[in-house]
Amino acid sequence: MLAGVLFATAVVTAAQSNVLIIGHRGASGHRPEHTLESYTLAISMGADYIEPDLVSTKDGVLIVRHENEIGGTTDVAEKFPARRATKTIDGQSLTGWFTEDFTLAEIKTLRAKERLPFRSHERDGLYPVPTFDEVLALADAKSKEVGRTIGVYPETKHPTYFRSIGLPLEPPLLASLAAHGKRDQSAAVFIQSFEPANLQLLRPQTSLRLILLLEATADVSPARLAEIRTFADGIGPNSRLIVPANPDGTLREPTTLVADAHKAGLLVHVWTLRSEPAFLSPSYGGDPIKEYRQFAALGVDGIFGDFPDVAFSALRAH
Repeated sequence: MLAGVLFATAVVTAAQSNVLIIGHRGASGHRPEHTLESYTLAISMGADYIEPDLVSTKDGVLIVRHENEIGGTTDVAEKFPARRATKTIDGQSLTGWFTEDFTLAEIKTLRAKERLPFRSHERDGLYPVPTFDEVLALADAKSKEVGRTIGVYPETKHPTYFRSIGLPLEPPLLASLAAHGKRDQSAAVFIQSFEPANLQLLRPQTSLRLILLLEATADVSPARLAEIRTFADGIGPNSRLIVPANPDGTLREPTTLVADAHKAGLLVHVWTLRSEPAFLSPSYGGDPIKEYRQFAALGVDGIFGDFPDVAFSALRAH
């Protein structure tokens, strides 16, 4: 079955071409992640949704960073060396610079940089850190410009932690979405979180679609999927929950997760496809298009990827 799914997908079916292309942190394979430039490039490459990760400033403004520790994605260490701190975040001790210790005005003095050493660093220091409202405004403007709806796919980062320090993410998240006319399940919005409690808190407050993110070790039994359906509209599984891999990275037979989730009434948006050899299984022979087409053939509803241009070539270019 594996070889057939991998290699008998030269022709993309109509159903597979409708798989959502989700620009993971924008076009993060090409630009520093979570910048307006990264999101703009993702849209131009054909992304249906752009994904901002949300954390809070000291003054309660949602900004877009993968983590609240921003030492690795900005020049904060150079500009605010004295703000270095050690904190316990979700049970883990971390040392660095944290967004909740900075006002928005201070955050706006920072510039983003590429996080991964093997990606281009030629644009380090060029782009500011955007607010969530700025990302929403970009999506609205680009929707009008390109003549198609650009969706937003925000992720709440460490929501329990932020709630514990008096900076809950949920109220400003829903307020910003409402201010941009995104209030119910008809909107091109998915809210995602790794924390079930966060989605359970949001469920009575909104009919916007909610997605529970799942690590590779998560319980995906039919009973657990049925439980998830009581508070979420879909799951965002690690790709290895759908196509497991051996220790050497070669792939094993796909699981039944996609079918099981659909049977439970859940959407399936898989994460995260990346084109570089450091991430791409050797089973694909160096061709990332095969990975996208495999997951499309397995029936997923959406794919997170760092390279929306590759996703578009795999799923839409025909």
